[in-house]
Amino acid sequence: MNEKPTIYNPTKPGARATRVLMVDDSPLVNNLLAAMLEDTPDIQVVGQATDGQEAIRMAMRLRPDVITMDIRMPRMDGLEAIRHIMRVQPTPIVVVSSSVYASDYNTAFNAIEAGALTVIEKPKGLGVQDYEAVRDQLITAIRTMSGVTVVSRFEGKPRADGIGPKTALLHTYFMRSVQAIAIAASTGGPPVLMQILSSLPQDFSMPILIVQHILPAFVQGFSEWLNSRANLPVSVACDGDELAPGRVLIAPGEAHLTVTAGRTIRLLHSEPLSGQRPSATPMFESVAKVFGSNAIGIVLTGMGEDGADGLEKLGKAGSHIIAQDEASCVVFGMPKAAIQRGTVDEILSPEEIIIRLTKLHRHLQSPSAAR
Repeated sequence: MNEKPTIYNPTKPGARATRVLMVDDSPLVNNLLAAMLEDTPDIQVVGQATDGQEAIRMAMRLRPDVITMDIRMPRMDGLEAIRHIMRVQPTPIVVVSSSVYASDYNTAFNAIEAGALTVIEKPKGLGVQDYEAVRDQLITAIRTMSGVTVVSRFEGKPRADGIGPKTALLHTYFMRSVQAIAIAASTGGPPVLMQILSSLPQDFSMPILIVQHILPAFVQGFSEWLNSRANLPVSVACDGDELAPGRVLIAPGEAHLTVTAGRTIRLLHSEPLSGQRPSATPMFESVAKVFGSNAIGIVLTGMGEDGADGLEKLGKAGSHIIAQDEASCVVFGMPKAAIQRGTVDEILSPEEIIIRLTKLHRHLQSPSAAR
């Protein structure tokens, strides 16, 4: 196997192809995935590993730009391999997993917790439609993750009693009764959402709505994974679900999540927005109509501009808007788009977002806030 990078020169001299290490215990799957990339000149497969131990050795030797990682493998599974790689040779990792069994998607999200950046679904068969869909997902994931600086995972929980002087200023925003929190996330979002939800107090006083761009086949597994880590109940939203304090509802696959005047969930199967369904914009817009200034909109790491239109309306309604900071984002696209609209009130790290929300909760629970 040639270990030297191929020089890719489509637009400028010296442009280098993204070097990919593929890891799967099935030679058939490895070859199939490699074949998907054959006609993509900006991506070069530099190695194929068949178990976790081999993946670690090849990652250290080849220093690829991106690794695609299977989960179920002999000798050492993908989860353990990711943990080792993130310690010795931090590399953007794309999990390629089956969604057939609960253990598969639970392990896939455990892999994200360990440091992987995203999950795509293995091809279910050799049909043209399935092949093309997986190929598009694979190429998009590799191109997106190429060059991403792997963000260190947050250790421990932030303290909500250590905020600086800006806290007093923020309380002027929060003198009103905040009644809902709406969050949008895409690439890199799952571990940040897990970090936030596992750090909020069990008696958190506001409902939370989430649009996370993820393959429909993994939505239920994503919800169950978050529910197992969070201090709050997490579930996939259904038509008619009621918003309740501390309840976390996630948009299902292939449906927009919105809120009705009766403060229940309504799912819409209308056309995608910004190429996304669910899109965050219908959620933010409906929250603006129902709650006005009594809400918080948050946009986390993600590619593209989804949610920017909705956040603009939510901000004009008087709600407080928070964007994740660039340094902690895997992809700064969605926060950047919202910031450029001029509707973002604060740009914060995940740790600071947790502190803000915890402080807000404590403020709303205090006797002075009740008066």
